[in-house]
Amino acid sequence: MSTIIKHKEFTNHKVYKTEVAGRPLTIDVGKVAELATASAMVTYGETTVLVAVTVSPRPRDGVDFFPLSVDFEEKLYAVGRIPGSFMRREGQPSLPAVLASRVIDRSIRPLFPYDFRNDVVVTATVMSVDRDCSPEVTAMIGVSACLAYSCIPWAGPIGCLEVGYVDGQIVLNPTNEQKHASQLDLTVAATDKKVIMIEAGAKELPDDIMYDAIVAAHEDIKKQVAFINQIVAEIGRDKMTYDHADFDQELFDDIVANFMDEAKAAMDTDDKNVRETRWNAMIDKWHEKYLEDHPDMDQYLEEITYKFQKKIVKAWLLEGHRVDGRAKNEIRPLAAEVGVLPRVHGSGLFTRGQTQVLSVCTLNTLSACQKLDTIWEEEEKRYMHHYNFPAYSTGEARAARSTNRREKGHGALAERALEPVIPSVEDFPYAIRVVSEVLSSNGSTSQGSICGSTLALMDAGVPIKAPVAGISCGLIQDDDGSFTTFIDIQGVEDFHGEMDFKVAGTKAGITAIQMDIKNDGLSHAIIKEALEITKDARYAILDEVMLPCISAPRPDVAETAPKMVKMKIDVDKIREVIGSGGKVIQKICADTGAKIDIEDDGTIYIAGVNRESCDAAKKTIETIVFVPEVGQLYYGKVVRILPFGAFVELAPGKDGMVHISKLSDRRVEKVEDVVNIGDMIWVKVTEIDEKGRVNLSYRDALKEIKAKKEAGEPIK
Repeated sequence: MSTIIKHKEFTNHKVYKTEVAGRPLTIDVGKVAELATASAMVTYGETTVLVAVTVSPRPRDGVDFFPLSVDFEEKLYAVGRIPGSFMRREGQPSLPAVLASRVIDRSIRPLFPYDFRNDVVVTATVMSVDRDCSPEVTAMIGVSACLAYSCIPWAGPIGCLEVGYVDGQIVLNPTNEQKHASQLDLTVAATDKKVIMIEAGAKELPDDIMYDAIVAAHEDIKKQVAFINQIVAEIGRDKMTYDHADFDQELFDDIVANFMDEAKAAMDTDDKNVRETRWNAMIDKWHEKYLEDHPDMDQYLEEITYKFQKKIVKAWLLEGHRVDGRAKNEIRPLAAEVGVLPRVHGSGLFTRGQTQVLSVCTLNTLSACQKLDTIWEEEEKRYMHHYNFPAYSTGEARAARSTNRREKGHGALAERALEPVIPSVEDFPYAIRVVSEVLSSNGSTSQGSICGSTLALMDAGVPIKAPVAGISCGLIQDDDGSFTTFIDIQGVEDFHGEMDFKVAGTKAGITAIQMDIKNDGLSHAIIKEALEITKDARYAILDEVMLPCISAPRPDVAETAPKMVKMKIDVDKIREVIGSGGKVIQKICADTGAKIDIEDDGTIYIAGVNRESCDAAKKTIETIVFVPEVGQLYYGKVVRILPFGAFVELAPGKDGMVHISKLSDRRVEKVEDVVNIGDMIWVKVTEIDEKGRVNLSYRDALKEIKAKKEAGEPIK
């Protein structure tokens, strides 16, 4: 009996095409990942990302939040590489992949219903990479399309663009070549009406140009939104009904009516611990009054607290009153200190109210640079910034766990903010690591880490181009569309506010932006005002707190830091310096105590515990690679005499021969009549033969020296 074969027909297969920034974008649905709630193969240029979105049919039990999970999965086959791990397969996501996941999460999360408790999992798998077409942008557009046409309740669609600034021009979705020349690396996500996410790194870009770039991106994103809406109109599904999260509105209204004055008194303090103590005491009173009639009230306590506090905070802010009594343009009390830790290479302690960050800078040789195994072009990282957020910083009794995505994201933000001012490897040949330890947290720790890290870098003697300060801006909107912005948000304002707009920069311009929101997006007016008030705040922090603490980087690295010497040799000489099996370079390191890194272009970085060990290693290498030049004068020692001439050492292990005929203008019977072993003499290189033998002339050297003296020229 013969085998029966049927050819698969994809009856729901649809292909939608458009252009984004002049390059083709294709969204292919109905062919792959059929069992997912929604899926699409999205191709931008030659970058391809498979997006799959799934939703659970029922809400997750026992949660009081929306359980959204976003995974941006990088596959090294996408760039034609085999993973470098022992297992030769992808492991945990790289930092860029984590950051891409966070960017997508922050863009889509505000548009889900507040009381939706069904699990939603978004997976974007990068399958092919075209360096000119961003995988992150491709993934974001694909996720937006899938959520929009799916049955999942979501208030999209959104679009996404990257923006560069090249040769004085704003460039949308810059090519790889343009990115290398760009002063700006900006990612914007938006609906057709409002901006919903901003992530930016910049090389001290003026605020007005940053604003223009954001607006330009939003205007072009509107085309993407219209394109996705066309897809939804054709294949869009009805949005699912869901069980709305339970909430005892009657109990909440009664608590608000009876405890408003006491709640305001509890909230009216700049001390987080005091506020929590007062609030917990008030909850005890709620139990006494309501528990008998509402035995299940504890399951609503967290949401009651959130809504009650938000109601108070919002009303106060709209009236111009802040929880701690500050004006909307007033920063909490600041303090800055350097040299906090005695044996580290550099340290800076930055305090803003009850938020405190200790940053520590460590210097090492370039061999300590981080090797990267990702789909992105960067293969090595010289400047590394890590951020730690222990539980004690918020007063929580919770054991330490591995680094979470938030910590990785905040570290990356600080790294992005400071990277533009880090000196080049040519000017400062060190690998640099900064670790920000959050000692206490009451809002805006990421910006505190930027300020503290600037102090630590300067304390370590890193010649940064300019100091960087960071500040956050919050937002409260009224029902009529009016809004209030305020700088330096503390924890309760961050928790109950609608925006955390973080800006870092120097006096010359912005180096980083990160925007988190809890509403449906920001108008251009809000963005413009946020940029204006954070600019003034950055200047004030630098001038009044940070620069009075340390006005410039220290003139030299710390005594405890390795000393570094840089030199350059001919590429052909690298083998001689390394030696067979590394024997030569290992001996140099053993003899001098220095550590040596050799680049492929012949650049050598020598590190030692002191300058003397570096200089000793450098001198040894110079000896190994020394090549005399024809026509040059050298001052050397006579080391050997033969009947036909004298051998002169030009450098340790490097000598040449002066033939007896080149010792004098007159006839010389014996070499010893002119020179003896141990004599220091000037010689001139007349020839280097095909075997590498160096021929010298004492006679010609004396003639040249005489001529130079008569002409008043220095003898070298």
